[in-house]
Amino acid sequence: MVIPETAKLVYSRPASLTNTPSHYCPGCTHGVAHRLIAEVLDELDLREKTIGVAPVGCSVFAYNYFDTDFVEAAHGRAPAMATGIKRVLPDRIVFTYQGDGDMASIGMAEIMHAAGRGENITVFFLNNAIYGMTGGQMAPTTLPGQKTASSPYGRDVEIAGFPLKMAEVISKMEGTGYVVRRSLHDPKNIRLAKKAIRHAFEAQIRGLGFSMVELLSSCPTNWGMTPLEALNWVEEYMVPVYPLEDFKVHPSLAEIKASPKAEEA
Repeated sequence: MVIPETAKLVYSRPASLTNTPSHYCPGCTHGVAHRLIAEVLDELDLREKTIGVAPVGCSVFAYNYFDTDFVEAAHGRAPAMATGIKRVLPDRIVFTYQGDGDMASIGMAEIMHAAGRGENITVFFLNNAIYGMTGGQMAPTTLPGQKTASSPYGRDVEIAGFPLKMAEVISKMEGTGYVVRRSLHDPKNIRLAKKAIRHAFEAQIRGLGFSMVELLSSCPTNWGMTPLEALNWVEEYMVPVYPLEDFKVHPSLAEIKASPKAEEA
C-alpha cells in the first residue's frame, strides 16, 4: 500500500507493547487494558524500570504483549511475588495484572494482606464476572442470576452468596493509597480508565502505598454473546452492580478529582 505524502500519523503502537498479534478471543477487552497500561508506561518513561507480574488465567498471556520485564506467579500469588520484587528492588515500578477468578478467589488472602501491609505496588484487576480460561465457570464476581458453566440456572445468592466487590473492600484497608473502578465498554470510559491507570502508577512513584484499578471487562466467548452485545451487557448489567467510582484517593494526589465526571471535565 502506498501511503500519501500528505498522510499524518495519528497513532502508533506503544513501545511498551511487543509487535505480536493478539491471541485473545474476539471482543475481549484485555487487549484494550494492555494498550492503556503500555501507553502510560511510555508517557511516564517507566518501561526500562518496570517489572510486571501475572498469574494463571487469561492474564498469563500478558507476557506475550508487554515489552517490559515480566515474571510468572502461581495462581493467585501475584501480589506475594510483587511484594518480594518491590522490597528487593524498591526503585522499580512493580505491577500485577490479575483476573477476578484469580484475585478474588484463590488469591484473596494474597491481595488482602498486600493491601493491609501497604505494599507500594500497583494492581490492575480485570473483572469480567466469570472464569475465562477454564471454561466459563461462576467466579466470585459473577452477578446474581448470571448463568455460567457451573451455574446454568443463574447464580443463586442463597447458595453461592453475593458477588464480591473488591474495590470497595480493598479501599477500606489502611495501607491503600489509591483504589478506583473503571470500565472498558466505550470510548469515554476507556479514556477515564487510562487516567486512573496513570494515577495508580503515580501513586507508586510517590510511595503512597498500595494502589489498585479495577477494570470492568467483557468476555463474549464465555458469556455467549457477540462483542457488541457483551459491551452493552457491561453497561446495562455490570455497572449497576459495580459502580464506577473513586473509592480511595490519597490527599497528596491533589490533581485527582473526587469523581469520574470531574475527571472528564
